[in-house]
Amino acid sequence: MTRIPSKDEILAWISENPTLTSKRDIAKAFAIKGSDRIDLKRILRELEAEGHLTKRKKTYRDPDKLPPVAVLEVSEISPDGDLFARAREWQGEGESPRILFVAKPGDPALKEGDRILCRMTEVDGDDYSYEARLIRRIGQTAHRILGVFRKGAEGGRVVPIDKGADKEWMVPDGATDGAKDGELVEAQQTGAKPRMGLPRARIVARLGDPGAPRAVSLIAIHQHGIPDDFPDQVIAEADAMKPAGLKGREDLRHLPLVTIDPADARDHDDACYAHADDSPNNPGGFVIWVAIADVAHYVTPGSALDREARRRGNSTYFPDRVVPMLPDRLSGDLC
Repeated sequence: MTRIPSKDEILAWISENPTLTSKRDIAKAFAIKGSDRIDLKRILRELEAEGHLTKRKKTYRDPDKLPPVAVLEVSEISPDGDLFARAREWQGEGESPRILFVAKPGDPALKEGDRILCRMTEVDGDDYSYEARLIRRIGQTAHRILGVFRKGAEGGRVVPIDKGADKEWMVPDGATDGAKDGELVEAQQTGAKPRMGLPRARIVARLGDPGAPRAVSLIAIHQHGIPDDFPDQVIAEADAMKPAGLKGREDLRHLPLVTIDPADARDHDDACYAHADDSPNNPGGFVIWVAIADVAHYVTPGSALDREARRRGNSTYFPDRVVPMLPDRLSGDLC
């Protein structure tokens, strides 16, 4: 009679061989054949009932560990530009482990919400437990829409603001996030899109009155994913800045520089001054001075401000607001 391995031996095998975890693999590893497989099946069921293993289709694994290949969702991009992800399926205790995505040359650019199939490696990182390497990108997460919430007897519906959207979205009671009738909201699809009837969604963000003057800008900002707030680290770095001194600089404050900004402007354009050139090499010519802010004095390479400015790329202007590339302490004061 074949010796049936103990529970500890089975768990040790699965831990050491995460890609060989089917009942057939385990039976082969311990040379279990014929009717003895019935006892193996019983032990595996007991381990599953005790919470030591979880069954996925025809394989077994430790529920508190991720499989060697997993579907992930990009969950955040750190101020340093690192991508972190979460497992789409997690059956262990506590929160899903944090996963660092390790890109290789040729990988596509990823953003928050992308779903990816990755090979997993368990590591002992400072703030993450796994590293993931891309096999392929498999698409984005559930579809999101921006629209006006209309309250109903059992939840409500979202009327999309996009002219090309021809369907409203049904929001069940308990998925409204407290939205009021007529509010501008962002909703996310829940479940598969039905063949008939309205798609179902839940409210994920409440954005206020769509009729307010700021609505147009808010809609544009939201739909195009323009970042309109700054991470705490960036704000703290900007707030700690002091006005640049004159040390190592030439004082040109005697020049009558002018700008074309209104009197109440805080974000000034370049200042200019022109005067006749007295050089004999430039008869009838002029000298033009152009004064610009010394942004590089405040935004140093590799700083939190530098990383955030690179992520944004530029300031974005709307009729009623500006989404700046740098925090107000710099864009509206020191610079």
